[in-house]
Amino acid sequence: MDVFGSFALILAFICAVYAFGGGIAAILTRHPLLVKSTRQAGIATCCLIFISTFSLEYLFFSDNFSAAYVVAHSNRALATFYKIAALWAGQEGSLLFWSFLLAIYVFSVLIAYRNKNGELMPYVGVILAGVQIFFLTLNNFVASPFKALAVPGAHGAMDLVARADGNGLTPLLQYPEMVIHPPNLYSGYTGFTIPFAFALAALLARYPGEKWIHLTRKWTMIAWGFQTAGILLGAHWAYAVLGWGGYWGWDPVENASLLPWLTGTAFLHSVMMQEKRGMMKVWNVWLVFTTFLLCITGTFLTRSGVVSSVHAFAQSSIGTWFVGFLAIIFAVCLVAYLKNRDYLKSENQLDAIVSRESSFLFNNLILLVSCIAVLSGTLFPVLSEALSGSKISVGAPFFNKVNIPIGLLLLFLTGVGPLLAWRKTSVESLKRNFAWPLMVGVVAGAIIFLLGYREVYSLICFSLCFFVTATIVMEFYRGAKVIRVRSGASYLTSAIELTMRNTRRYGGYIVHMGMVLIFIGLAGAAFNHDVQKEMQPGSSMQLGKYKLVLQSFDSKPEANYTGLRLNVEVFVNDKPLMMLYPERRIFETNGETGTMVAIYSTLREDLYVVYAGQSPDTKLPVIHAYLNPLVKWIWFGGVIVVFGTLVALLPNRRAVLVLAGAKQPAEEQLVHGMTPSVTYREGHD
Repeated sequence: MDVFGSFALILAFICAVYAFGGGIAAILTRHPLLVKSTRQAGIATCCLIFISTFSLEYLFFSDNFSAAYVVAHSNRALATFYKIAALWAGQEGSLLFWSFLLAIYVFSVLIAYRNKNGELMPYVGVILAGVQIFFLTLNNFVASPFKALAVPGAHGAMDLVARADGNGLTPLLQYPEMVIHPPNLYSGYTGFTIPFAFALAALLARYPGEKWIHLTRKWTMIAWGFQTAGILLGAHWAYAVLGWGGYWGWDPVENASLLPWLTGTAFLHSVMMQEKRGMMKVWNVWLVFTTFLLCITGTFLTRSGVVSSVHAFAQSSIGTWFVGFLAIIFAVCLVAYLKNRDYLKSENQLDAIVSRESSFLFNNLILLVSCIAVLSGTLFPVLSEALSGSKISVGAPFFNKVNIPIGLLLLFLTGVGPLLAWRKTSVESLKRNFAWPLMVGVVAGAIIFLLGYREVYSLICFSLCFFVTATIVMEFYRGAKVIRVRSGASYLTSAIELTMRNTRRYGGYIVHMGMVLIFIGLAGAAFNHDVQKEMQPGSSMQLGKYKLVLQSFDSKPEANYTGLRLNVEVFVNDKPLMMLYPERRIFETNGETGTMVAIYSTLREDLYVVYAGQSPDTKLPVIHAYLNPLVKWIWFGGVIVVFGTLVALLPNRRAVLVLAGAKQPAEEQLVHGMTPSVTYREGHD
């Protein structure tokens, strides 16, 4: 099966090269058969990548320990569930997984638009094939996952061997969330290839109007949704597995996932200005280019070893390939822009500072400032080593100091934007729209202050969260009220109908509401506190209102590891609440250890208990307990963000004029028939 998978990868590379070269020829000659054959070559490339990926997974499920990659990342005792995650556990497999997810997008695009947009699609096909060629080059010639296990033979040749068992999967990946976190994050990275390809294709082909934006809006939202889910799942994994009490440490690989999310968010907002007013065309094209470049940069940081991270792969020379690819992409984008920049002239100018256009512009600028700050802080160790010879790291204090004010300003603009009109907002409109939300925010802030919460940034954040919530509720209320008056339905039913009539707008408001909940959770971090103590059976520790008593500790042998478990009883006001079981796992195959945190979670706070190991002096277990307020709001907010994204992807309903029978006495109906009356009913496009 390893030979079969490797052969499929080689064929995929050949088909991609043909799709690229033949696509260029098709653009120049406009020959319909050549256009069709290159499209079919692109589809064949994707199918062959699918076959190759499934072949590698088959090697894992069949415990084929003659394959070096399987030996490195699996063993017989590994649960079937985690043999799926073993696919992306190492450098070679993760790159094949990148190609696999990209192939899903490419296949979908080529099928969806196979008989549409004939002037644009040959360019799109060539660009997508070019990206695939790069990753297939890595898959085949630089980091192949199908290398056989071999040892030097007696005659100097390499002899193929098969081991009885493998080394096993790294403990950090043996957690259910790691089966869904990387696919989501990678789907975000690869998904941004589609809007990049369409934007570059439209520029090269001088495609008229904003049609490329309409074609790629859903693809961009899908990629953005996956990226959002991937970031939040990664944060939850770090919180539940790493045992350090937090969910975001400004780790270089965490930052790398955030960078394209920031620019992708900026694009999703500013693109509305191009659709509504024909403005910011240059800005939008370069936002798409930058987002894709940052996706490749994130992949480079994870795999090159230039930055140290618990999430990154080992030091590797593969980074040189990514640097070269980034240089080629930037050069192509720059040449395409310089050659066709007259095509991107704006049709309108900014009419007033106080307008929805200006709020989108400020939103974009702030997101880009945040992106630059995060990128510069992430790469600072690399730059300092190159310039001074010593690697100087930038820690969480720098990122927090820069990004907390930026985040609060973005939160404010989230509430302001819906209250402003296009072109220009009148003073009367400002007074009418801002009065209630501002009052809600100020009153909420005053109440929180009186309750004793005096941390400045958190207080501002809570006040802004109430302000933004009031603006969102007001938008839904106004629209639902109109529908309710016409239909007589309840406010909830009217709000649902309102949302379905304009899913993009109101789905966006739901996303904003999810972000408000996330900010509430983030604001709670200012009130975290913790305690660490050596404990023996019967001893206790106090943390806030919780009293933790160590009842016993034991070992729990499993198929793939041995768990060293503490049995901790939690009391509140001397009344038993529950049992928690923090655990350390020892994996026999490689001697590594892993942590399983015990968490008691409520909307108010998380009691987070870690078995931190044994004291080197007394050999007693050490418990590190944290009290983290409002963390659950982050995960709940993430669910709302994803839900809002799904709503925004739905097609709009439209009002359909129908005739309904008027209520009349039965005798009159028999004589006169039905009397038509006009009502509105919703129907799908």
